[in-house]
Amino acid sequence: MALFGFGKKNEENASACTCGCSCGCEASPSPAASGPITSIRVLGSGCKNCHALLESTQEAVRTLGLPVQVEYVTDMREIMASGAMMMPALEINGRIASGGRVLKADQVAKLLTDWGK
Repeated sequence: MALFGFGKKNEENASACTCGCSCGCEASPSPAASGPITSIRVLGSGCKNCHALLESTQEAVRTLGLPVQVEYVTDMREIMASGAMMMPALEINGRIASGGRVLKADQVAKLLTDWGK
């Protein structure tokens, strides 16, 4: 039912939205379309979980031999600008790959290897 036009708007947005949120956003490129990994950032407030994700990410990068420096971002304005909704978050090439979870090194390594496929 399109009461006051709300139903119609959501139907239009749902068709244009690929993230499933019915927000009307445009299709974002898949991780495979983004090419080689050029930047990796861990976004967090500085808590124990954020540091754990940072260490796991650094270990995964070392294990895979990637020529990328892992950046740790604690500036809340920069974190909000990135679109991260939960922390800690892992950002690869400017896109949030994981949020709200402390990944282990092997999980981060899997994300990184799947990114280029």
